[in-house]
Amino acid sequence: MPDIAAVKAALANQRIETPSWGYGNSGTRFKVFAQAGVPRTPREKLDDAAKVHEFTGIAPKVALHIPWDKVDDYAALSAYAKERGVELGTINSNTFQDDDYKFGSVCHPDPKVRRKALDHLLDCVDIMDATGSRDLKIWLADGTNYPGQDDIVARQDRLAESLAAVYERLGDDQRLLLEYKFFEPAFYTTDVPDWGTSYMQCLKLGDKAQVVVDTGHHAPGTNIEFIVALLLREKKLGGFDFNSRFYADDDLMVGAADPFQLFRILHEVAKNGGFDPETNVAFMLDQCHNIEAKIPAVIRSVMNVQEATAKALLVDREALSAAQATGDVLTANAVIMDAYNTDVRPLLAEWREEQGLAADPVAGYAASGWQERIVAERVGGEQAGWGA
Repeated sequence: MPDIAAVKAALANQRIETPSWGYGNSGTRFKVFAQAGVPRTPREKLDDAAKVHEFTGIAPKVALHIPWDKVDDYAALSAYAKERGVELGTINSNTFQDDDYKFGSVCHPDPKVRRKALDHLLDCVDIMDATGSRDLKIWLADGTNYPGQDDIVARQDRLAESLAAVYERLGDDQRLLLEYKFFEPAFYTTDVPDWGTSYMQCLKLGDKAQVVVDTGHHAPGTNIEFIVALLLREKKLGGFDFNSRFYADDDLMVGAADPFQLFRILHEVAKNGGFDPETNVAFMLDQCHNIEAKIPAVIRSVMNVQEATAKALLVDREALSAAQATGDVLTANAVIMDAYNTDVRPLLAEWREEQGLAADPVAGYAASGWQERIVAERVGGEQAGWGA
């Protein structure tokens, strides 16, 4: 049976990165619902992220999105984050919100547009230098809507050429993380539609290029844990974007749609060394909180990942291996289900109290008065939101 002390030690080492955009206003394609107290500046986003870390104890990094979080002095922003008890993490690029990118960015047939997109990605590496960030995460909206619109292979060549230029610019301790998405906004071909395409491009680049698995970027029924296991086996899993989706890519709270899937994914992570510090897997949230309060939703999301992790760590791997070796299908499945069906909330409450944290982070935040304070103080100015 798993050693509870070892499980608690593993939980203490867990780190989950929260997204700056998760604290701003967001919505569906039809409406953005504004909320009182939403941050107006990158610094106010960091203030809110610091509260999530204060009550969870495992969310010390904040991912930035450029240009949504553009500032004049990134070193000063990094220093501000450290004053608040957090640090700047992954830098996310944006090559999908400019009119020039209607037909793509780094895959665009026009070399001038490709140059513009590449310059943006290189600027993001400059920002990484200033902030001390390790990872540049690239998601591309590039693709085509109609047969014959562009040359499929030529677009892959353009992609490879641009990524190679970015890769060459990276520092020794920096990485390029390439995300994939099987459709949207392009509906005929998407230039990075699946983990295989991302893996192929990263493999050609080298060890500093790795794949990002966004848990919402798959067709219904996709066995995401299989993808995770294979990428870990090949040492090409750079990180996760955790969220849930009921349809395609809703970016809902992680664990909301299928908590069993989240557990299965994290079981493969635990079993294949993905939680080991030297593996360098980045565990990030990528969510938009449309109708729910922002900070409590991020706290709850961190807790959902933590609960699934605790269950994954409780899998009796010795018993599982024995059952697998003898072809005992029912016992092997029972070992997995016993761990999943374990109520880990008392264990986590105990662990939090041992760490000097509130046993219930959501209740602790509600009692802190922070929400009332930001509603009263953040009046005027322009609220941050999706695309700003």
